[in-house]
Amino acid sequence: MNAARVQKWTLFETQFESHKTYQDPIRDVTLEVRLTDPNGGARHVEAFWDGGKTWRVRFAPDVVGQWSYATTCSDAGNIGLHHQIGTFECVAYTGDNPCYQHGRVKLSDSRRYLVSDDGSPFFWLACTAWNGALKSDAASWETYLQNRLERGFSVIQFVMTQWRAAKADREGQLAFTGPNERIEINPAFFQRMDGKYEAVNRHGLVASPVMLWAIRGDDNPGYFLPESEAILLTRYMVARYGAYHVIWILGGDGDYRGENTERWKRIGQAIFGDHHDRLATMHPGGLQWVGEEFRNEAWFSFISFQSGHGDNDNNLKWLTTGPPSRDWDKSPVLPVINQEPNYEAHVSYHSRNVISPFMVRRAAYWSLLVSPTAGVTYGHHGIWPWPEQREVPLGHASTGESGPWHEAIQAEGAMYMKVLREFFDGIAWHRLRPAQDVLDAQPGEETPAKFIAAAMTDAKDLAVIYTPEAGEIRLKTAQLASPMKAAWVKPDTGKRSEAGVIGSAPVQAFQTPGDGDWLLVLGKDGGGR
Repeated sequence: MNAARVQKWTLFETQFESHKTYQDPIRDVTLEVRLTDPNGGARHVEAFWDGGKTWRVRFAPDVVGQWSYATTCSDAGNIGLHHQIGTFECVAYTGDNPCYQHGRVKLSDSRRYLVSDDGSPFFWLACTAWNGALKSDAASWETYLQNRLERGFSVIQFVMTQWRAAKADREGQLAFTGPNERIEINPAFFQRMDGKYEAVNRHGLVASPVMLWAIRGDDNPGYFLPESEAILLTRYMVARYGAYHVIWILGGDGDYRGENTERWKRIGQAIFGDHHDRLATMHPGGLQWVGEEFRNEAWFSFISFQSGHGDNDNNLKWLTTGPPSRDWDKSPVLPVINQEPNYEAHVSYHSRNVISPFMVRRAAYWSLLVSPTAGVTYGHHGIWPWPEQREVPLGHASTGESGPWHEAIQAEGAMYMKVLREFFDGIAWHRLRPAQDVLDAQPGEETPAKFIAAAMTDAKDLAVIYTPEAGEIRLKTAQLASPMKAAWVKPDTGKRSEAGVIGSAPVQAFQTPGDGDWLLVLGKDGGGR
């Protein structure tokens, strides 16, 4: 029989049939697979139980050539699982899917942003589909993913198990059942989920699943599961999906501070260890900063935060002058990404007004410029709950009514994210660092909604300034390289116009050429790469 052939960074999968039936397969037996690359390097991955007597292993080869594998079963007498050997050939990838062209996502050498395995900068632009993988059918999921791809998104955030906004998946399946102290994993649930991961990657997008939704409540597994069962469940997810192009969100919407910190550190260490080849983070509750709690953990890859769905002055200041703008430079440094800013069409916590597309756009640009630029997430109140008709999301009565997902994917705010992605793709965004000192005047000090965000490269050869309102931007020219050209960019359309050059005066003022919010871009070539 010829050895299987798979392309680099795609999925190699093989299965093993047990010669025994186990009463509790997840606990009664473990199966590890040692894979040896063409250069003799070894990788170790866990196989996963897939129902009945079937175990599977998945792996994404990263070296072209002949690979071999051998299994080690904790029950050495099980000849169907123990000491199974085989080979497969990895060949170069020949398609145009960016996941497979560039490889896994990892930290850059500077640890300020994300890169693909080949070193190319990876711009995180995620869409929030918390219930999407659970509630969609295959055709709807395809429609959604194609739409997100066309709008420039690179990552899809979704929830992996039943939680307070979805008591089961579309078919009524649960990820696990049984008493909390001894759960039973349901392979049928995950067999359906397999297709959702495959579709995300097939569209050139990276999957970013929340493994355990963790806000207080007896319907959120990250809150109610004992530590041992949380580890059992998440280790199963890693074994099953760790070979996909995935960035893990271990906990969702929880409070990981104080007495909770050590528990989550232990869970993270137990499932990821000191060496893992997929990134992982924690998604905290609103206006919580957990950089200091986790930045020293080997498995913790970047700082996620949630500026949330408020609109009062304190909420705006938390984002613009709070921890995201202050604490990004603490050691060891890590990328900083707002994974839940204002959601379009969500009712604000404070004014009770519906969050507008402009507010979504404003939060996105603030998030990208007050910390070193790495990425941002978009959300729509009609997408994350995945409603088929107008309804109030389950467990979220205060958030307002949602429209159907198939209408929400056409929303105005997502088009602004396409413009945002095209703008940042056109500049060396990965070199930007916060540079508020370049501003001679900051209207946000008196009125937080008018905060002007400024970022610049260390070489001072590129600067990006965002103002949420029309008016004057005053810059200290000594902070900038010379000569530099300036350009205005409209963040709702991407339309660009010349704004002049940096002169010799100590302070130079630029007047926005029209109403609304604007980007001022400065560079030797007018702000291009």
